Amino acid sequence: MRTARIGAWAGKYLAAFLALFFFGLPLLWVVLTALKPTPLITTKPPVWFFTPTLDHFKTIFLDKNIHIPLFNSFMISLGTTVLSLAVGAPAAYALARFRMKKKQQLAFWFLTARMTPPVVAAIPLYLTFRFLHLLDTHFGMILVYLTFSFPFAVWMLRGFFEDLPLEVEEAALIDGCSPFRTFRTIALPLIAPGLAATAILCFIFAWNEFLFAIIFTGYSAKTLPVAALSFMTDRMVLWGELSASAIVIFLPVAIFAVVVRKYLLKGLTMGSIK
Repeated sequence: MRTARIGAWAGKYLAAFLALFFFGLPLLWVVLTALKPTPLITTKPPVWFFTPTLDHFKTIFLDKNIHIPLFNSFMISLGTTVLSLAVGAPAAYALARFRMKKKQQLAFWFLTARMTPPVVAAIPLYLTFRFLHLLDTHFGMILVYLTFSFPFAVWMLRGFFEDLPLEVEEAALIDGCSPFRTFRTIALPLIAPGLAATAILCFIFAWNEFLFAIIFTGYSAKTLPVAALSFMTDRMVLWGELSASAIVIFLPVAIFAVVVRKYLLKGLTMGSIK
């Protein structure tokens, strides 16, 4: 029995180590490349011990002005998250609570809209935004990102609302609350962890989006993933600067996820135990 327990314990730790190695090695390689002096980046065999340098970070911030795309990414991602929740929460509540014709078909339409490949809508949206003079603007990018974040928010929040006890809302309606007040003062506070989880995921999706960003932005609203692409030219790849920009893209989201992980886990598991 003891041997079996030791074997199971060793198997779990071995699996955890292999998973950490598989997912952590690329990240470690990017970090090392960002800290290596340029002559050592492409040497074979790779150099593992060297004197770290921050020259690549200085280049992207001082020479390439990557702080501008950083600000653009933050504003666009934040605006997308706020609007997705502001519009998606009432829509999800209506789908969860109100009786309407073809409600299931409508809910499934939101899911299919999220599953549709973004490239399908790229050309129609581009022509529309060019006509409305919304190309390369923060507001235009927020509207574009709503095409995939809004359906996702509706689909997630609908499940959270359906898990709420209906008796609590019925009691509020009997006491004289209007449906909107019941939604605002009763339902929303009860699904606060679900709102937090949805907001976190919407923010991450918008932060990492690349296809729409490269099509709809030029300079004024350029985001971080598009800015990182500028370090890959037809003549060479600036591996140090590219790795440094990858860390700048990854680090804020990683810190944000660690800080709010309690709300993310609570929101994603909400309603799983009755």
